Parts: sequence; C-alpha cells; structure tokens
Amino acid sequence: MTTLSPIHLVEETGSTNADCAAAIREGANWPHGQWLVARRQNAGRGRQGREWFDGAGNFMGSTVIVPQEGDPPLASLSFVAALAVRDAAAGVLKEGAELALKWPNDVLLDGGKLSGILLEMVRGQIVAGIGVNLARAPQLPDRKTAALADVVTPPPLEDFAASLAQAFAHRLAHWRSGGLGSTLHAFLAGSIHAQGAPLTVHDTDGSKLSGSFAGLDESDGALRLRLADGSERVIRAGDIS
Repeated sequence: MTTLSPIHLVEETGSTNADCAAAIREGANWPHGQWLVARRQNAGRGRQGREWFDGAGNFMGSTVIVPQEGDPPLASLSFVAALAVRDAAAGVLKEGAELALKWPNDVLLDGGKLSGILLEMVRGQIVAGIGVNLARAPQLPDRKTAALADVVTPPPLEDFAASLAQAFAHRLAHWRSGGLGSTLHAFLAGSIHAQGAPLTVHDTDGSKLSGSFAGLDESDGALRLRLADGSERVIRAGDIS
C-alpha cells in the first residue's frame, strides 16, 4: 500500500466501498478526510445494484463520513459528492468543455455520464464511493458516457485523488455550516434542470412517470415532479430523462 496523505492507494481490490465497510465493522477508527483509492477494482458496484466498470486508469475511491449532531439528511451527501467531482474535474478541463449536474448525483461532461457515486450506511457511518472516468468510459446501452481523456490529457491518478479529496472536504464543510439549502442551491446552479422542463422518472421496477421539473425539496433534496393535473409527486429515488 502506498500512502499519499490523505490518500491510501492500493494497486487492486474488490471494492473500496467494501473495504471501508469491513474496516468499520471490525471497529477501525477511520481518520476524518482519509480516502482509500484503487488503481483497479474487480467487484465495484454502482447505484441500484449496478455493476461498476473496473476502470483501469480511472479514479475509484471511497471515504467515510461520521455523522455529527445537526447534520442535514445524510442521503443529501450525494449532492456533496457530485459537487466535489464537478469541482475536481473543472480544475483540469480546458475552456469549451461543458460540465453539468443531473439529479440525483450525476456529473455530465458534454452530456455524457462522467462519474458514479454510491453512498452506503455502515454501523451509523456513511461510506461514500466515487468513480470518475479519467482515461476511458464504459459503453452503456442506455446512456451516453464520457471521460476526461475525451477532451484533455487526464491528470495522474494521484493528482486527481488529491484534488477530489480537497474538493470533497470543502463541500462537506459547506454542507454542514451552510445547511442543505445552500448545497442544493449550488447543485441547481450547475445543473441541467430548468424550472418547468419536461422529465420522465424511471423506477427500478420498470415503471415510468412523466411531468415537469418543479424544484428540489429543501428538507432532503428529493425531486419535485409536477404532473399534468397540476399535482406534485416527490421522487426520492430513480433515474430521470
């Protein structure tokens, strides 16, 4: 294991999230701000149980957040993670490349999915796993994907890991000090979502619900979908198009 404080870098593992979770279950005191980063993963997972691309040459890492009294809803850490990825990616892109955010936590580069984010609760702590396409992007049947290498020479893994750790620490502190409302405002300011824009929500069971974007619920960041009859539906999970 190579140590690049606050980064622990390993050549290969099954899943950095699983490793962090195992450490918590074994009673380890995970240092605040420390990240576990792997050059390769062979058992990574994405949201809703999807298999995640092993991504040799990409960033794959996890950190642990210990909840504090007065924290916003823990599920809203997904916005913290998305903003941090956007910040770190913006630091290496040239002018003309377009970064945008998509609910609940996607970061898009020129319209393609650049990253994956997975939050897991383990014994009262949150393991936040992040994958970012630095060198190459997986081919997915249902969505466009993108990598930093599509538009710029990607930074070394160590450099990007340090930038992301710093951005995450900044966004986490802002989430705690400014409240969820300020984090949601920052997310919406950089998002593709315009008030009243048509949306379709795809649930895990294959069902779909269409309407228009009516904002985010400031209590937890849930998406508000206005239906054709004028009523609103609160969406807390699902993919949108």
